[in-house]
Amino acid sequence: MTDDPTPAARARRFDSDHARRLRALAYRMLGSRAEAEDIVQEAWLRWAEVDEATIEHSGAFLSRLVTNLCLDKLRSAAHQREQYVGVWLPEPMLEDEALFGWMPGPEKQAEFAQDVSIAFMLALERLSPLERAAFLLHDVFDLDYDEIARHLDRSEATCRQLISRARKNIKADYARREVAKEEGERLVAAFMGAVRSHDVSGLAQLLAEDAVLLADGGGKVAAVPRPLHGGELIARTFIGFAQLPTSRGWRLVPATVNGLPGLLVIDGAGGDRLVQTIALAPAQAPGRVGAVYIQRNPDKLRAIEQRPPA
Repeated sequence: MTDDPTPAARARRFDSDHARRLRALAYRMLGSRAEAEDIVQEAWLRWAEVDEATIEHSGAFLSRLVTNLCLDKLRSAAHQREQYVGVWLPEPMLEDEALFGWMPGPEKQAEFAQDVSIAFMLALERLSPLERAAFLLHDVFDLDYDEIARHLDRSEATCRQLISRARKNIKADYARREVAKEEGERLVAAFMGAVRSHDVSGLAQLLAEDAVLLADGGGKVAAVPRPLHGGELIARTFIGFAQLPTSRGWRLVPATVNGLPGLLVIDGAGGDRLVQTIALAPAQAPGRVGAVYIQRNPDKLRAIEQRPPA
């Protein structure tokens, strides 16, 4: 306990000691910035009603609370995801936002970039809610098995099984690939050059033959409704969109999106409106792009649309 038990003091302690880490957990669980914020707000409202003197470890208590709130949200979201129009992608996270202000130590920076990558988030989507929670708590947030068991109200043996299954599924769907800064800059520069010059052949050469493009419009704006496969098809489709009259006022701004080299697409003719984010996942073959992730859903861009770079 501290010397100041007032509501204002509790709110300050919650914000300084817990909120950022809880948002980081909720975002990875849900893939939604807005929902993560809502979960943490709900956690604060419940925490405000708790007598701190009865809680031995406030951080562990709040992590359990947020985990359970996220599990409830994931279960209720299953039907909503089934009704989602087109491809679903997580909300974009820019590098300088540092996941709601929370960042790991320097020794964890590369791992952190991988753990918010879109490919990783999509792999998490294929797990059950309990598998997802157990895996994240252990492999990302470094909790012991006994603590995870308390979080999930399951036996330690059950949690080990959940984590083991999750790892196998993650390994099958997602291979870690660290991107050196120089490599990322080269990919972005080549991508921008091909798009600006409407060079279909150049873009196709940059993309791996088995490259995939995923675009999320959420039924709110036009977007490719299903995954596109193959560098040639992706190049023709992407350059086709770039040549539309509505794209003439767009400019491309390099950015790091969910730990990946990428771009912000800004509509200069529309008052510097953020049109979409693009994340480029490198292929296993050096110098080529294996996946292009495009977020166009305005609801998912809202958190960053007011702050695009000049």
